Amino acid sequence: QVQLMESGGGLVQPGGSLRLSCAASGRIIHINDMGWYRQAPGKQRELVARITSGGSTNYADSVKGRFTISRDDAKNTVYLQLNSLKAEDTAVYYCNADVNTIWEVRQYWGQGTQVTVSS
Repeated sequence: QVQLMESGGGLVQPGGSLRLSCAASGRIIHINDMGWYRQAPGKQRELVARITSGGSTNYADSVKGRFTISRDDAKNTVYLQLNSLKAEDTAVYYCNADVNTIWEVRQYWGQGTQVTVSS
């Protein structure tokens, strides 16, 4: 089994910053793509950013230039730096990873971390 554990969410004022972390643990052979998704109340879960094992990234248009995704493969961890936060960034943020174990290749999700942007 593989577990993804997110941290770093919280309450921040508009224009502020946060850094989210997601650490994967378990019998991991290799982690392929990793990403962050978010879900606001009453809305569908949407992609925020993804990063491949080679370091290529893609972002939702709404966060380009404000958010940065990165990864540390030695720690099996993916990060999301959130800058210039807006009220519309308020959501539960979920980590996602495509993981090779000795048994299979499948996607895993974290439990989510709340980000609230409010004055």
